[in-house]
Amino acid sequence: MTNIDSVPSIAPPVSPSLSPVEWVRKNLFSTWYNGILTVVCLLVLFQGLKSISLWLFTQAQWPVVTTNLRLFFVGLYPQELYWRVWLCVGIIAAIAGLSWGFSQKNSRLWSRPILFALVVAIAAVVFLPIDLTPRVWLLVIIAVAAVGVGIGPQLPPNLGSWLPTAWPVSFLIILWFIKGGLGLEETQTNVWNGLLLTLLAAIISITLSFPIGVLLALGRQSSLPVVRWFSILYIEVIRGLPLIGILYFAQVMLPLFLPPEFPNLDRVVRAIAGLILFSAAYLAENVRGGLQAVPRGQSEAARALGLNPALVVLLIVLPQALKAVIPAIVGQFIGLFKDTSLLALFGILELTGMSRSILAQPQFLARPKEVYIFIGVIYWIFCYSMSVTSRRLEQQLNVGQR
Repeated sequence: MTNIDSVPSIAPPVSPSLSPVEWVRKNLFSTWYNGILTVVCLLVLFQGLKSISLWLFTQAQWPVVTTNLRLFFVGLYPQELYWRVWLCVGIIAAIAGLSWGFSQKNSRLWSRPILFALVVAIAAVVFLPIDLTPRVWLLVIIAVAAVGVGIGPQLPPNLGSWLPTAWPVSFLIILWFIKGGLGLEETQTNVWNGLLLTLLAAIISITLSFPIGVLLALGRQSSLPVVRWFSILYIEVIRGLPLIGILYFAQVMLPLFLPPEFPNLDRVVRAIAGLILFSAAYLAENVRGGLQAVPRGQSEAARALGLNPALVVLLIVLPQALKAVIPAIVGQFIGLFKDTSLLALFGILELTGMSRSILAQPQFLARPKEVYIFIGVIYWIFCYSMSVTSRRLEQQLNVGQR
């Protein structure tokens, strides 16, 4: 019988490093037809980039964007209360900087992408055609974020572990600043427009739809027939309806079903409720997929140790299930963020609705390309940020590794 200890260990194969010329030759010009295809693709790409660049720098009329930056970002929010918005952005920048710095404690902090992003942000603030006051605010916010990134690695572990809790707490503070009350001047939701309303609607919908989706997923696997069938009925009915239909019901039909003495719900509240109900059904199915991926032996072992069923679900099954479906959940959040653009169909002036309102001005009737490219870039920045955060979270939790 062969002794396992006597078998020599074999090192894993290492791919030889290729120079740029060798890589191009191997991957793009390995055969004559690959070479022809590469040249054709490069020509098409060059012509496309040339046409786009010529339009961007010679034909596009960007004053339609620069003139209406205030409307794009905060809409009709009172100008004398802009300090609240800037303060909210500063709170987000501080917590984001601390969180990023703390997550990079055991790795290189100021990597090239981070330094490049910092330089680009500062250059954009310096050269953007904006007034002095917002320019100063932006520079202060960038400085706050950079200081947070520098302080984050120095935080002790017991303090850094509280950073996830700081996000929901900060959101409540931000909502108080935006809405007012409790000593601050109140604002009505009809002045919440543009990107401000898009972010508020998306964050509130994501925050509230997630626990509802988890409860529906657990309810669908419940042993109680009433809970199980109610969850199944809700999920299947909502998933069988288009979002625009649910928003139409929330905006137009719901007030007709309420009794006369019932207080009239705000339009923005009804719209957010429709987004929450729609997203919760899809999140429930994503979470249910994660629950089914957890081996049954996990819950059986937990029950053998004496844990009651509630603790088994909360401490053993649910964390593993959520960890397994992080990409699907974040994908649902990204879709929900983009779905807020449907609110424009009901006269709610979020980012897309405000863009349509700007294009209705006589001097900007023929400039839809510039406007929609600008808001498309904004949507991409936020969606890509969520995607990057998701990948970072997967790396920290070792998703996909045993």
